[in-house]
Amino acid sequence: MNFKKEIIKDFYLRDTHVENIFINEYMPQAPGNYVKVYLFALMYADFDKSMTNETIAKHLDMDDEDVLKAWTYWEKLSVIQKHFIKPGDKFHYQVEFINLKGLAYGKNHTKTRNQDPKVPDRLKGLMDNNDIKEMYGRIERITDRLFEGNEPMEILSWITDYNATPEMITYAYSYCVKKKGHSNHKYVAAVVKEWANQGLKTIDQIESFLAETDNRHYQYKRVLRALGFLRNATEEEKRVMDTWFDQLGFSIDKVLDACKKTTGISNPNINYINTVLKAWSSGSERTSSHKGEGGSGTIARVMSSYEELRAKHETEAEERRAAVYKKIPRVREIEEETRNIGLQISKVMLSGTADIKSKIKAMKESVDRLNEEKAFLMTENNFTIDYMNLTYTCPICKDTGTLDTGGRCSCFPEKLEKIQKMD
Repeated sequence: MNFKKEIIKDFYLRDTHVENIFINEYMPQAPGNYVKVYLFALMYADFDKSMTNETIAKHLDMDDEDVLKAWTYWEKLSVIQKHFIKPGDKFHYQVEFINLKGLAYGKNHTKTRNQDPKVPDRLKGLMDNNDIKEMYGRIERITDRLFEGNEPMEILSWITDYNATPEMITYAYSYCVKKKGHSNHKYVAAVVKEWANQGLKTIDQIESFLAETDNRHYQYKRVLRALGFLRNATEEEKRVMDTWFDQLGFSIDKVLDACKKTTGISNPNINYINTVLKAWSSGSERTSSHKGEGGSGTIARVMSSYEELRAKHETEAEERRAAVYKKIPRVREIEEETRNIGLQISKVMLSGTADIKSKIKAMKESVDRLNEEKAFLMTENNFTIDYMNLTYTCPICKDTGTLDTGGRCSCFPEKLEKIQKMD
């Protein structure tokens, strides 16, 4: 007698072994997309050696950059190890999945996830670089905030992964804050990656590139704002709008005239404007009739009212803050001390010393004490704890009229109806 097990030839009918240690210890705290990357690649690890980060990103509907960040995240926790194919090429590498049981209980038991976070070897050489330290200081002044989580470490990874320079990164933060109104490091990372992909190295090269591209981005933004949207244009919308300027030869003013024809339409969109402009280009206006077309830009007036509302609330918040500082000068001092401690925490996180956790814990306790003192001073002087916070008439969209998904907020139709009644 002998025994034989059926061989399953269909790849998708096979099983993927996931260690319980990963599920219990690592998965709960990890970002969801990073877990998806880990599990998807693990499924292919024994069967498809041609799998790439680009392929993973496509299958999971993620940006390539987020897949790279996922591997960096798991590398920091010693869950995987990167094996670079070519020296100096930080984008292409093989990923080795570490045996977590051996990591926790075997010869490598000292590398448990409860240990202080490890600085990847590829970043260690940057830790004591004076240019890097100066870069951090300039970024803090530009953003006027504390670093967020692993932001300092991620900034270092841009230098190795994207071959970016400290000067380039600093300029990217300045550009994003001043021109785009964003200081989130994920947004800045996308900008740095784009510049790197364009082969830009110097500030002169970057400024020349921006001079060529910003005018078109400005046109995209003007059109979307005229339609009542504050989001960025999709790739398809950009393609359509490019045809208006490059093929049909319309000026931005003429395109905005076409946008006015959406007045009163419940769901204005790029395709409708495209129909109008094509009709104009052919010498006719064979477009559908809509109530309120050719009006005086009602949607633009709605968006203007949102801007006025935000400006009003910002001014009021500044006035409240000034009143608190005048009556309780110590509150301003507490906020400054808290900010300085935050900067110290960021620096300790990058130091790589053995007592990181104890130092950070002590500093966070100091922040807690300062916040308690601030709360006491505010309430003792008849101020609510959130008195200085920025308030919104509509907390859902924060007085923008647009949701994070790009759709309109429920408060938008009310404003539109109110302004139409005033006409």
